Amino acid sequence: MLSRRRFLQTGSIAAGVSLALPPPAHAAEPDKSLPPAIAALRTLRGEAKPITIEERAARQEKARRLMRDNNLSAILLTPGTSLAYFTGIRWEGGERLFAMVLPAKGEAFYVSPAFEEGRAREQIAQSPDGGKPDLRVWQEDESPYVRVAEGLNDRGIASGTVGVEETVKFVFSDNLRKAATSATFASATPVTGGCRMIKSRHEIDLMRLASKVTLAAYEATYRSMKVGMTQRDVEDLLEAAHRKLGFEGGADVQVGEFSAFPHGSIKPQGIREGTIVLIDGGCSVEGYASDITRTFVLGKAPDKMKDKMKQVFDIVHRAQSAALAAAKPGVEAGSVDAAARQVITDAGYGPDYKFFTHRLGHGMGMDGHEWPYLVRGNSTKLQPEMTFSDEPGIYIRGQFGIRLEDDMHITESGAELFTPQSPSLENPFAKT
Repeated sequence: MLSRRRFLQTGSIAAGVSLALPPPAHAAEPDKSLPPAIAALRTLRGEAKPITIEERAARQEKARRLMRDNNLSAILLTPGTSLAYFTGIRWEGGERLFAMVLPAKGEAFYVSPAFEEGRAREQIAQSPDGGKPDLRVWQEDESPYVRVAEGLNDRGIASGTVGVEETVKFVFSDNLRKAATSATFASATPVTGGCRMIKSRHEIDLMRLASKVTLAAYEATYRSMKVGMTQRDVEDLLEAAHRKLGFEGGADVQVGEFSAFPHGSIKPQGIREGTIVLIDGGCSVEGYASDITRTFVLGKAPDKMKDKMKQVFDIVHRAQSAALAAAKPGVEAGSVDAAARQVITDAGYGPDYKFFTHRLGHGMGMDGHEWPYLVRGNSTKLQPEMTFSDEPGIYIRGQFGIRLEDDMHITESGAELFTPQSPSLENPFAKT
C-alpha cells in the first residue's frame, strides 16, 4: 500500500516518471468491485503533457547562468530528482556511482558502470545530451571517481569549484574529493534550488492537475466511506480512486484521537459515526506532486464535541486564508507562517508550537517537500511561480486534530490555491 509518507519519500526515485498506469482494456465497463462513486471516475491521464527535451535543455542553460553567478565551474548530479529535472534520466540509486557533470561552459559528461552502458546510452538519448554523449564507463575493479576527475581535467576545470547536489551520498562525495584533489567542492543548491524553486507555466499546470486528481479521489472516497471501515480500508479506496483517475497516489488516514498526530499513528483505527477523519496525501503527474489534507466528520459531529470541533475547524480555515492573503512576491517566507500562526494564537491555541505544532508549509514540485519552506526565521523572499503547501493545523492530544492543506503558487500580485478550500467540517466537498 502506497502511504502518503512513503509516496513523498520515494518522490526522488519516481521523479520525472509518469506514475500513471495504463487504463485496463475493460476501462469503459463499470468496475462492480468498487463503490459507485469511485467506479464512476474517469481518467484524466490525457490532460498530462510530458516535459519536453527542449524544456530540459532550457533548464540546463539556466543552470549554467546560475553557476557563473555563484562562481561554480560545474555541478555534479547522481540519481534522484535533480538529475531527472535536468535530463529526464531515471536511475535507481545503489552503491555504484552513476553521475552527470554539467559544466558552466561546454558539454556535460556522464560516468556509468560499464555493464550498464547500454541502459545509460538508451536513457541519455532521450535527454538534451542525446546526440553524441560523452559517456565514461568504469569496470567493477576500477574507480568511477577517477573517471570524474578525468572528465573535469578534459573540460579544463580540474582546479575549479564543483557544486555537489545535496542528496549525493557521502561515500560518493568523499571519494570524489580524494580522486579530484585539485578541485574544490561546494553545495550545488544555489543552482539546483535556484532552477527548481521557480516553476514554468507547464510545471504549474501539471501541479494543478495533480491537485485536481487528488481532490477528486478524496471526494469519491468520502462518498464511499461507511461506518465500520478501518483506516486501511479507506486508504485502499483512496489508491483505487487515484488509479481510476489515471495516476498512482494515496494518502494516510487518521481517525478520532489519532488525528491529533500530525503524521499519524500505527495503531488500528475504526471509523464510527461522528468521528473526525483526517486524510493527507497526494499523487504524481509527470513527476510533479500534489499534497492535500482534508479533515471532516463522518455524518454529524457528536453533540458534546460539536461546538469545539466546528470552532477549531473555523480557526484553521481562517489561518489558511490568512496565509494565502499574506503570500505575495517580495515578502519573506517566514512572514507567511507568522500570518497563519497569529490567527491560531489569537484564538487561544498558542503560543508558538503548542497546538499548531509544525511549520505552515513547504515548497513543492517534483519532490513532495522541497525548497523553500514557509517557516519562522526563513528570510527567503517569495517570487512569482514558487509553489507551496498551505497547511495550518490545531492538534489537541487525546481529542482530535484538524489540518486543512491545499497547494498554492505565487502570482505576480499574490497567491492562488490550486484547489478550493474545504468549506465545512460536515460537508467538506460542497460546491462553493
